[in-house]
Amino acid sequence: MNFQQKLDNIVEKNNSLVCVGLDSSFEKLPEVVKNLENPQFDFNKEIIDATANLVCAYKPNSAFYEALGDRGIMELKKTCDYLHSHYPDIPIILDAKRGDIGNTNDGYVKYAFDYLEVDGLTVMPYMGIESLASFFKREEKGIIIGCHSSNPGAKEIQELIIDGKPLYHIVAEEIMKQFGSNPNCMIFMGATYPEELGKIREIVGNMTFLVPGVGAQEGGVEKVVKMGLNDKKSGMIINSSRGIIFASSGDDFAQRAKEETEKLKNQINSFR
Repeated sequence: MNFQQKLDNIVEKNNSLVCVGLDSSFEKLPEVVKNLENPQFDFNKEIIDATANLVCAYKPNSAFYEALGDRGIMELKKTCDYLHSHYPDIPIILDAKRGDIGNTNDGYVKYAFDYLEVDGLTVMPYMGIESLASFFKREEKGIIIGCHSSNPGAKEIQELIIDGKPLYHIVAEEIMKQFGSNPNCMIFMGATYPEELGKIREIVGNMTFLVPGVGAQEGGVEKVVKMGLNDKKSGMIINSSRGIIFASSGDDFAQRAKEETEKLKNQINSFR
């Protein structure tokens, strides 16, 4: 089963386009878990168990685990292994934004897909779209290419006008030319730029979008959904990280995460 098929199945089963971002920064963890043997993993486990019937994916951001060295990488691995063993129908997207050339990308591929065994990976296209070939050799995996990010400074480069077009349009067009026929080729578009999201939908057709920036980054749900849905009233993985996992810093953190996930799921579905 390839990534898109796995995603379609869980979207239908859970009736959800919500992705929970496991951006489990140690500094922000509730005190109740900080002193445990595996605090990031134990925190993630509670979040996952509370939300698994409400999501279409989980997205750990590698940076929050790498920051703790080998201990953090071990806890990321334990998180992925837990999802594989307990919730094998839910895709795991590693948010690492990799992108280089040649043997470097081969190393990133092995780490993500052979060691962590994730289902999808975020990558960056600015070495040239062809440089992503190493990732696409894993034909069953979801390769999610950066197009327009959610940060305030995204416009500085991504919206530069080249031959009458903003750069992010050119990126989307090149992705379609080189990998558009691959059902597991996807792009990420920030929720904080819904108008731009709508323009890219016109370029890439029914391709799936990963949409970060809902919640703590204040991407508006209604506009994002209406601009981003494809012809099948789907085609979106709408991510919220801090707004869900750090909804509470108390002992009730998992319950509050469940409530926020269900709230976002219902909001999204009301506009589908």
